[in-house]
Amino acid sequence: MEPRDLSAHTVYRAGRGIEEVARELGLDPDDMVKLASNENMFGPSPDAVEAIRGSAERMHSYPKASHADLVDELADMWDVTPEQVWLSNGGAGALDCLARAMLDPGQDVLVPSPGFAYYAMSARYHHGEVNEYTLSKADDFAQTADTVLKDYDGERIVYLTSPHNPTGAEFTTDAVRTIAEETDEQTLVVVDEAYGEFTEKPSKRPLLDDRDDVALLRTFSKAYGLAGVRLGYAVVPDDWADAYARINTPFSASELACRAGLAALDDDEHVERSVDTAAWAREYLSEELDAPTWDSAGNFILAEVGDASAVADAAQERGVIIRDCSSFGLPECIRITCGTREDTERAVSVLNEVIEVVEA
Repeated sequence: MEPRDLSAHTVYRAGRGIEEVARELGLDPDDMVKLASNENMFGPSPDAVEAIRGSAERMHSYPKASHADLVDELADMWDVTPEQVWLSNGGAGALDCLARAMLDPGQDVLVPSPGFAYYAMSARYHHGEVNEYTLSKADDFAQTADTVLKDYDGERIVYLTSPHNPTGAEFTTDAVRTIAEETDEQTLVVVDEAYGEFTEKPSKRPLLDDRDDVALLRTFSKAYGLAGVRLGYAVVPDDWADAYARINTPFSASELACRAGLAALDDDEHVERSVDTAAWAREYLSEELDAPTWDSAGNFILAEVGDASAVADAAQERGVIIRDCSSFGLPECIRITCGTREDTERAVSVLNEVIEVVEA
């Protein structure tokens, strides 16, 4: 007995947690700073924490009511029908739902390079084939309609990330509209707005008012600080919103996740504090880090440091965990998550010291 041929599939390697790294290096986890996974610097929404505590006694029940309540809240927030909100187990779950709804075996998708690995992984899980469009470092990773369309060849799904991970670059709404207009009628343009709360630019949501070939992806992992409960969703056109009932995993968002999500949506103070601190941290990193950086609209900064692996390893030994971007095809770059003021200042101090040593 063997599984099917998985040779084309890659392993998703998430960043390691503080406790794991601390054990390996013999350090005290309380003395370490993790700015590697674009997690919320203030942790989860306090209101969500209380909601989770208050939901503990309902864990024996399926999340029917809480799922419906959260969908209604999101539909009201985005001015769509409840059927247009596809709740899921994290943003990755929403990607799986869209692939399940759209892809026939052997159909192609178009993904950014560099970019989020799970776009391609999800497509391959659903027997799709993967092509890439390139974001050029020489062009400062600019995201334009031409960037995508020059490599487009009739793919069934085109994935856009705005703000983009790991560069922080953005698409304009006009660029997304042009991509949707210039691609085939049966091509779905998926706009991943996982970091949407951190940008000053508006969501691409208005495109759904008069198009049936654009869908949005959102998550509670970043600005709301709920990465651990796994909660995300897609917002899809009304024309085919009913497909969710046929492809969704039953109860894909747990009772805890739904209750936490409902509470987090009302916790404006936590989101505003997170967004404001990220804006401060981006500016501080850009100005104080002894390395070139790119403008970012996310809760992170990409920096060019020469030997990213050496810099990341040396920083880790000094108690600061950041992301080596070699896995993105950028072996000369690191990605630094926006932390609290204290953590960001410490990270810059350590990284400047490390960069000088590595370059010597």
